[in-house]
Amino acid sequence: MENLLLTRIDDRLIHGQVMTAWMKVIPAKQILIVDNKVAKDDFMLSVLKMSAPTGVKVEVYSEEKAIEVFNKGLSEPTIMLVKTPLTLKVLVDEGVDIKEINIGGMGLNADRKKLFKNIAASDAEREVLKEFIFKGIDVKIQIIPAEKVIDVKGLL
Repeated sequence: MENLLLTRIDDRLIHGQVMTAWMKVIPAKQILIVDNKVAKDDFMLSVLKMSAPTGVKVEVYSEEKAIEVFNKGLSEPTIMLVKTPLTLKVLVDEGVDIKEINIGGMGLNADRKKLFKNIAASDAEREVLKEFIFKGIDVKIQIIPAEKVIDVKGLL
């Protein structure tokens, strides 16, 4: 998809690594967060918008609204952030053209077990990642741009 510069799974969404490291190497003018719960949380919306660097617009959409936005096309260079692969599956299943996925943060919880270092995934998330790879989507782990890229295909 034109103007989609980075698609990143990070359950922390906007935080120090995204802002300081990724924004230096990716000339995005917009951060698009897709998350059904955050889209309804006015407090989180204001926190996320304040977390972005000056001059970078932050939009937070539900999955349904994000599909509409992607179908119209992105007018600005954009980083998309989601919390889980399951959100991206909804978008991909609805025809959103995602060529590659960067996994930056998926913390351990009751459903997840270790995938790589401090990255964890549930069985359902692992199946979705396999599905992405089968569809030809490049799925990599790279916490910050300076770190080595790890191909998820070899971890599943």
